[in-house]
Amino acid sequence: MRERLSEIMKKNLLITGGAGFVGSNLAIFLKKHLPDCRILCLDNLQRRGTRMNIARLKDHGISFIKGDVANPRHLARLGDVGLIIDCAGEPSVLVSHEQPLRALHSNLIGTFHCLELARRCRADFIFLSTSRVYPIAGLEQIPWEELPTRYDWKKDAFGVGHSYEGVTHQFPLQGVRSFYGATKLCSEHLIMEYLDMFQLRGVINRFGIIAGPWQMGKEDQGVVGFWVIRHKYKGSLSYIGYGGTGKQTRDALHIDDVCELILLEINQMDQVSRQLFNVGGGRRNSFSLLELTAMVSSITKVSLPTISVPETRPCDIRIYMADNSFVRASTGWLPQKSLEDIITDTSQWIDAHFSRLAKVVGEG
Repeated sequence: MRERLSEIMKKNLLITGGAGFVGSNLAIFLKKHLPDCRILCLDNLQRRGTRMNIARLKDHGISFIKGDVANPRHLARLGDVGLIIDCAGEPSVLVSHEQPLRALHSNLIGTFHCLELARRCRADFIFLSTSRVYPIAGLEQIPWEELPTRYDWKKDAFGVGHSYEGVTHQFPLQGVRSFYGATKLCSEHLIMEYLDMFQLRGVINRFGIIAGPWQMGKEDQGVVGFWVIRHKYKGSLSYIGYGGTGKQTRDALHIDDVCELILLEINQMDQVSRQLFNVGGGRRNSFSLLELTAMVSSITKVSLPTISVPETRPCDIRIYMADNSFVRASTGWLPQKSLEDIITDTSQWIDAHFSRLAKVVGEG
């Protein structure tokens, strides 16, 4: 293991989507823990806020290259690569629904070009997939109940790939999941074929909601960051769908916990290679929008008006939480940060960059 890690250190470690929320935080974290590693961050800078991260990356000795994973020429100029962490892609379900070609190029075609680079360089491959690969109808069929502040699965709900604790990677995949989810699932299949056909090492992580500092959350993606931003800049909030009650439920994972897992996977690649992990905050870090509003209001000391929009949008999901038991058994990893930590850290980050962020998130 140490010999292989040393071999990777002699090459470049590439993070695609490296100026985004996850990619930039991950690059800085890995540079601190693998100081001798040469880290390259590739990003097309289409997401809002990504330009703010370029200076952060350079301050930590990380090289930034403007480029697009959908363009193979941009990847060909990167030189020899020992590890690729693929964080690139269009993460919004709504944008993918409205612009399917954009999602196809950013997600599936981009991953294909990254895999080709991995094949040429014999590089390890870590892929950030999504919980949205699971079919909507299948998740809706898990027995649920309406509680005073949330929808939740019934405590005796148990079936293939799910229980009261959450969804596992064994949840059945038959059915429709959203165009975004479909492109990521296709990427997963492609990755497994490459790993087997070309005898490469790699791992797939199906993440749910990731949150924390430097997330420029929007209404359609990055809900926890968006909720804190709206409170800090005294905007308004909408509960969209499911009668406008705000009872739809998710779990959230702190970006620091994501970084810890990726570092474990780099160091344990021999053991975790070709594994597929469900990863999330779990039931402990679950929340409804209604509960999130109360918690953010308590931490920020700001109360906001809320608007109820009864109509449910295409591809919305009532409840999702991850069961982390398999990734814990395989790596020893468990989330360490609470939902309160996520909100507090995000709030403090906004305070530290209040005026500059206002121009980026459109709240100024």
